[in-house]
Amino acid sequence: MTAADARPVVGLMPGDMTGIGPEITAKLLASRALRDVARVAVIGDARVWELGCREAGVQPAWRAYADVAAIDWSRDEIPVVDLANTDPATLPRRENSPESGRLAGETLLHMTGLAQAGQLDAVSFAPLSKAALHAGGWKYPDEHQMFAAWNRHEGFFGEMNVIEQFSTFRVTSHVALRKALDLITPERIGAAVRLADTTLRERGFARPRIGVAALNPHCGEGGLFGDEEIRLIAPTVRRLQEEGIAASGPVSSDAIFLKALKGEYDGVVMMYHDQGQIATKLLGFHKGVTVTAGLRTIYTTPAHGTAFDIVGQGRAETGALEQALRIAARMAAARRREGKA
Repeated sequence: MTAADARPVVGLMPGDMTGIGPEITAKLLASRALRDVARVAVIGDARVWELGCREAGVQPAWRAYADVAAIDWSRDEIPVVDLANTDPATLPRRENSPESGRLAGETLLHMTGLAQAGQLDAVSFAPLSKAALHAGGWKYPDEHQMFAAWNRHEGFFGEMNVIEQFSTFRVTSHVALRKALDLITPERIGAAVRLADTTLRERGFARPRIGVAALNPHCGEGGLFGDEEIRLIAPTVRRLQEEGIAASGPVSSDAIFLKALKGEYDGVVMMYHDQGQIATKLLGFHKGVTVTAGLRTIYTTPAHGTAFDIVGQGRAETGALEQALRIAARMAAARRREGKA
């Protein structure tokens, strides 16, 4: 980064090439909508980028580079760091492909190395297929645990889902619901709320207002059907308030998202995965963003999937990918201001 250009450098991978990722990557960058907030470099194979341009029906000026350090940011072209590792002619479209999943993971690992070396301020990627990643040899329950392993992370981390109205965080995530109940402890609740507070501050909230969801229907009705609110959640919220965190709860999950929608909360901490996913998918499917929160490296991606049913039709929307890049840039800038980059 030069002194004359303070915009963060964000690497963008076109996602799993069997889906809509290449198309929305090309369509978004051709629009030049992000040029004022970040310096975006496509990281992947130039042939996948060209495929995306064809499917999006765009012909932007672009230039291939061997690595990020070689990019000439003064040029009015889209930089593509060509890893020459993915030949679209050898892979299927509109279906899960173990080979495509393997290559997607390989590219993300390379980008993580670039971020850890200081060449990228954040990593963003178009939609992936978890099934393809797993079949391709990346044997993790989800990409967040994969990223944590690559960052050698110790301690709590989690998935943040961002929509226009609010963000959500989870005490438990991709585990069976029966197992999730055993994982809901004061320690994990506290860690999730602290992570929400830190991450929302990076997004620009000076003192984030965080609602903490109840576990049982109607907050357990005073212990009538479940006492986790009394034993676990309420005491933890009180301790967090004493730390200076603007947390409140427990709030019944049939009311907490209505309160957030009215602007009472900047973030909601839920107890288990679907408790909040239903709300965020309903309210912001086409613009929702997933952030891997709490790691050394910033990762953001659209909350929607690979959309095999519309691949190659030029109909895929770019709203969520644009928001993912904007959030990555904002978080990177905040870390730089705080000296954490």
